[in-house]
Amino acid sequence: MKILLKSARVINPKGEYHNQSLDILVSDGLISEISENISASNDTEVISLPNLHVSQGWTDTSVCFGEPGYEDRETIANGLLSAAKSGFTAVLLNPNTFPVIDSRADVAFLKSSGAGYGTDLYPIGALTAGSEGSDLAELFDMKNAGAVAFGDYQKAVSNPNLLKIALLYTASFGGVVCSFPQENKIAGKGVANEGSVSTRLGLKGIPALAEELHIARDLFILEYTGGKLHIPTISTAKSVALIQEAKAKGMDVSCSVAISNLILTDEALETFDTNYKLLPPLRGKEDVKALIQGLKEGVIDYVTSDHNPVDIEHKKVEFDSAMFGSIGLESAFGALRNVLDTEKAVALLTSGRRRFGIAESVLLPGQKADLSLFDPDSEYTFDKSHIHSRSENSAFLGHRLKGKVYGSLANGILTFAK
Repeated sequence: MKILLKSARVINPKGEYHNQSLDILVSDGLISEISENISASNDTEVISLPNLHVSQGWTDTSVCFGEPGYEDRETIANGLLSAAKSGFTAVLLNPNTFPVIDSRADVAFLKSSGAGYGTDLYPIGALTAGSEGSDLAELFDMKNAGAVAFGDYQKAVSNPNLLKIALLYTASFGGVVCSFPQENKIAGKGVANEGSVSTRLGLKGIPALAEELHIARDLFILEYTGGKLHIPTISTAKSVALIQEAKAKGMDVSCSVAISNLILTDEALETFDTNYKLLPPLRGKEDVKALIQGLKEGVIDYVTSDHNPVDIEHKKVEFDSAMFGSIGLESAFGALRNVLDTEKAVALLTSGRRRFGIAESVLLPGQKADLSLFDPDSEYTFDKSHIHSRSENSAFLGHRLKGKVYGSLANGILTFAK
């Protein structure tokens, strides 16, 4: 099968062909030619789209589906299709299923179920058995089965000695430990950022201190043990400063930020729309500014959609009772372009693989085609017609976004958003 992308502007800041408008010929899943004008043979599918841009395939480092156990929220098959339609050719899948992904057999199930799609699935194994925080899970066995990291999704490691042991143990085989940054005794039963908005609305607050204290603790432990620590979805200005200080000391720590925390603030809660009930919670304007600056300065390593489908029964309820979470794959690029230029947005979306031991794609002839297709300048209002997921709990419904995703071309599969 041959596919010819016509007049595609290549966004490849650290590689060849950057910012050039070229034709790209893909034959049997490999890039066979890149030049200014390629003639199509009779057996070639020609793709010509307005303002078509192409980059290396995007990676999302924090995605949830549901299967096994919560297929009503999302299945593996439809989740990977949604990711491919949204421009992502690789996703790291969180273990918050039923049962929790905490064994070699569980990881093998995900790898088998996720094979053969336009988006590659890379499991994150649970750090503790059942994600209950008591005992370490089968980390080495899961690593051998294909797990790329270990963490309990949106569950903090409350026992500092357990984190110490995990970092020491995984250092022996290069494993990455993910530690969700929240001190639960300070967060309590909070549902929103602690501040003037939560006070005015009568919502229980989650102080910034809950995140920052936990990060400070984790960094002290990392300095003692060594190993590789990843802190997912930070949300406060002080968190950025703490991680910047740790990196200056040469510590092996990385972090990410959810795209929703770059765009939205806790002022969105005025409507009590449960799609804005997120963890970490939406913070204030100063935190948003610090997070964006942290991205620009390289303190924050990755952005993530933190895609988390939630069924209507757990969202269409009172704010206090609703589950945390928003889907985000479909809106990720358009939302990110609201605050970053095209090159920076693409650089962040393509930077998540090396940290987790995943081979990076290369945009050169002779290499495997692993491409995201998009128009970075198209503006539109995000609505339910743009959602591909089974769940519709998007925090960006009704928001104006900049940047339309056409789809992806990877594993020999061309996937269009529509």
